[in-house]
Amino acid sequence: MNLKLGTRGSALALTQSRGVAKALELAGGGRVELEVIQTSGDREQDRPLPEIGGKGLFTRELDRALLEGVVDLAVHSLKDLPTSVEPGLELACVPRREDPRDVLVGPRGGVSTLQSLPPGATVGTSSLRRRALALAFRPDLVLESIRGNIDTRLRKLDGGAPDALIMAAAGLRRLGMADRIGEWLEQTVWLPAPGQGALGIVCRLGDDRVRERVRSIAHEPSEAAVRGERALLATLEGGCQLPIGALGLPYQGGLRLWGIVASPDGRRLVRADLTDPTSHPDELGRRVAELLLSRGAGELLASVEPAAKPRHPA
Repeated sequence: MNLKLGTRGSALALTQSRGVAKALELAGGGRVELEVIQTSGDREQDRPLPEIGGKGLFTRELDRALLEGVVDLAVHSLKDLPTSVEPGLELACVPRREDPRDVLVGPRGGVSTLQSLPPGATVGTSSLRRRALALAFRPDLVLESIRGNIDTRLRKLDGGAPDALIMAAAGLRRLGMADRIGEWLEQTVWLPAPGQGALGIVCRLGDDRVRERVRSIAHEPSEAAVRGERALLATLEGGCQLPIGALGLPYQGGLRLWGIVASPDGRRLVRADLTDPTSHPDELGRRVAELLLSRGAGELLASVEPAAKPRHPA
C-alpha cells in the first residue's frame, strides 16, 4: 500500500518527513510520497507566535488535508501538536526521539555559553519558556523575539544581531548543524518544551491499514515520555507559547517526569518531579501537574499577558 505523507515545506520539516518516509519504506508495505502543505505559522513569519495564536499554527492545514483525504498521514514536531488532536484524527505513532535539550548558539567561529555572554547581551528566542528560563539564570540579558527557519535565524545571528540564540538541539542535529552548538543546557534543570525533540505521526481515526503501518516504527520509551509530558501540559491547560517545561526520562519499567512553570520575567520558578514505577505516563503527567498547581503554578500562568496566551483555532 503506497501512502501520501503531508508535511510542512521548511528544510527541517522535509528532513524529518523524509526520515519517516524512509523508515516506513524500509519496514515494508509500499512507497511513501511527500505532499508539501503550507501552514499559517509558515506564512506569517513577520509576527511573533503569541500574536497570531499558538495552538494549531503549524498543524491545522495538515489536519484539514488528512480529513479531506488529500494525504494519508502527517508528520509534526510533537511540541507543535496541540494536546487535543482534531476530531476524526489520532496521534498514531511516536518514533525514536531525538535529543530533547535546548542549546545556546553563538556566532560562527566563537564559543558561547550562557555564563560567558557579556552583561546586557541580546539573546534571540520566540519562546516564553526559554525567555523566562534565560532571565532566571541571567536577569541582565535582553531577550529579543526572533522567528524564521533555522537557516534564517542563524544568518541573523552571524550578521551580528542578536548575540546568541536559544534553540532546540534536535533541529540542529537533524540538519547536520550540531557543530553550531555552543552549550548544551542541562535538561533536568533547563526543562525543554513538552514533546521537544519528538515527532508525532497523525492519521485518520479508524484508518487501521495506515495505523498498522505507522506503528511499525513506533518507539515505546519515547511514546511513554511524551505521553507524560503532554498529559502534564493538558492538565495545566497550556500550550507551546506558555512558560511550561516538561521532561520524561524512561527507565526499565517506569518513568521519571519533571515539570516547571515560570513567571514570564523568570523571577519565580515552580518545579516538581515524580517517578512512576508502574509505567502509567498519563496519570503521572496529571500528578506532576497537580503538584505544580499546589505549589502556585496556576497563579503564574494566570499572570501571563492575555496577548501571549495561545488562542484556539477557529
